[in-house]
Amino acid sequence: MDGYDFTFSGATLRALPQGALYWPCEGVLVVSDLHLGKSERIARRGGSLLPPYETIETLRRLDTVIEGCGPKTVICLGDSFDDLAAGQDLPREICEWLLRLQAGRRWVWIEGNHDPGPLALGGSHLAELTIATLIFRHIAVPSATHEVSGHYHPKARLTLRGRHIARPCFVVDENRLILPAFGAYTGGMDCTDPVIAGLFRPKALALLTGPQVRALPLAKLG
Repeated sequence: MDGYDFTFSGATLRALPQGALYWPCEGVLVVSDLHLGKSERIARRGGSLLPPYETIETLRRLDTVIEGCGPKTVICLGDSFDDLAAGQDLPREICEWLLRLQAGRRWVWIEGNHDPGPLALGGSHLAELTIATLIFRHIAVPSATHEVSGHYHPKARLTLRGRHIARPCFVVDENRLILPAFGAYTGGMDCTDPVIAGLFRPKALALLTGPQVRALPLAKLG
């Protein structure tokens, strides 16, 4: 599957245009912040109504990426559900879809701040996971190294051919890698915001998603 290959903590990884991370040597696919059930959660709490299709769109994209990579392991890097109730109230057809995606492979749900509890779905539920040199968790720990996380939904804002655009992006330096949100309707935080940029060293890169992954120095986006 097409993407941008780079080395992080001794592992050759591939940032995919859809916003997923693939580790070919280990057969590991990583996605973060699916936020399944977001429109239902907003409606339940009396917010504005959104078209109730974000879960279907997110799973359709995930299905396509899994089919393209054929991973042995899928890691969902936290906030897979918009809250615990959203995870418990998924329609039957969505639960069956998830079970089909899980079939024949290891599936790990990393706990996020939106979905801290166990869910009655397949797979294992962990606070964090270490594979070889890499540690996978939801929220970055400032002192950590070899860390892959999500949570912040980073986006890069730039001007391209006279148009102002924002694209979800990976952010990476020698110590940590933060993934973009994979889910539909997830919004995002500017990757130059001090909350994100402050976690990275000066030579960090932003890997912009889209038709083709584009690598830009984080410092030049500010």
